[in-house]
Amino acid sequence: MNKKQNWFLIIIFLIMIFGMTGATLLKPASEFSEKENRALQQKPELSAEAVFGGQYAKDYEKYLTDQFIGRDSWISVKTAIERASLKQESNDIYFAEDGYLIEKHTGSFDTPLAESNIGHLSSFLEKAESRYGKGHVTATVVPNAVDILKDKLPPFASPYDEGEYLKKIEKSVPEGTWLDSRSVLMEHSDEEIYYKTDHHWKTLGAWYVYEAWAKQAGFASQSMQDFDIVTVSDEFLGTIESKVGGKTAKDSIQIFKPKQQLKYQLDYNRGMKVTDSIYDEEALKTKDKYSIFFGGNQPVVQARIENGSSRKLLVIKDSYAHCFLPFAFHDFSEVDFVDLRYFNESLAEFMESQDYTDVLFLYNASGFAEDPSLIRLEN
Repeated sequence: MNKKQNWFLIIIFLIMIFGMTGATLLKPASEFSEKENRALQQKPELSAEAVFGGQYAKDYEKYLTDQFIGRDSWISVKTAIERASLKQESNDIYFAEDGYLIEKHTGSFDTPLAESNIGHLSSFLEKAESRYGKGHVTATVVPNAVDILKDKLPPFASPYDEGEYLKKIEKSVPEGTWLDSRSVLMEHSDEEIYYKTDHHWKTLGAWYVYEAWAKQAGFASQSMQDFDIVTVSDEFLGTIESKVGGKTAKDSIQIFKPKQQLKYQLDYNRGMKVTDSIYDEEALKTKDKYSIFFGGNQPVVQARIENGSSRKLLVIKDSYAHCFLPFAFHDFSEVDFVDLRYFNESLAEFMESQDYTDVLFLYNASGFAEDPSLIRLEN
C-alpha cells in the first residue's frame, strides 16, 4: 500500500469519526427511544460544580452515546459481528439457548441501595401487618430470567446468585409475609414463563405465582381451565432485543380471559381516564406491546369489581405486576395499585384514606434492588 493510499484511508477515517460526531451534535436531540422504551439522555447543563465534580463529563458521555446518529443501526452491526464470532454475550446480555436473550444484571445486588431497600420493605411490612393483621400482608420479589433459566445460559456463564439476595430479603421481612415465587417458578422452568426478548415474565409465569398466593391466602382456587388463553401478538420484540439489535425471533404475548367475565371499572390517575377494560389494544400497534396491560406504567389505578367479595387489595408494584393483577379481580372487590416511581402523593396518607383489607408488594428482583423510590415506603 503506497503513501497516497495510506493518507486516503486516514482521511476517510477522520471524516467518519469527526463527521459522525459533528452530525450528532448538530442534529436535534431525541427525547425518547420507542425501540428501547426509555427517555434518552439530554445535553447536560454546564456549571462549575458539575464540571469539577465530574458529573458533567459522565452525563455528556451518556448524551453522546444516546444521541449518536444512526445509533440503532450501529448496535445491530456490533451484535451481528459479535454473534458471527461466536461471542456468548454483549452489552451485559447473554445469547442463551432456544433464542433467549437474558440480562446478567451485573452489579445490581451488591450496592448500598440494594441493601437499604431490604430495610425499607421490612419496615413497611411490619407497619402494614400491625394495621391489617397477619395473613393479610404479602411480599414477593420475582427472580429474573437469569436466575430461573440457568440451564439455558452459555457454558461458563457466572451471573450473580439472585437466590442469595432473595433469601436475605426473606430473613428480613416479618414471618409469614413472604411468598417464595422463586420456588414456584423453578418448578416450571421448562415452560415459557419469561419472554425471550424482554425483561418481563410472561402471563403464564404470573399465573403460577398467583395460584400459589391464592392458596397461601386461602382463596377458592381457580384453575387454568377457567380461562381462554388468547395470543394477542406474535410480533413482540422487547427491551432486551432493543439493547442488542440484530436478527431475533419474535415473542408472543398471551392474556388469560376468564370464561365467566366479571364487570369492573378502572379509574386511572384520579379521574384522568375511566374505563371498563384492562387491556389497551392500541399498544399492540407500538414497539412497547407489553403496555397492553393497563397501558403501561401508571402512578395509580383503582379498580372496582362486581364479584361480591368483601376484601380490598392495595398493590405496591413495578411493571412485573401488570400481567399478574387481572387474576386478583376474581378475589377482591377493589384492587388499587401504586407505582412509587411515578406516584407523587404520600403513600401513608393514601392508605389512610382507603379501607383496604389486604396489601401485596410485588417487584422483580433487579428492579427492587435498583429502585431509589422505595425509600418512600418508610413515609
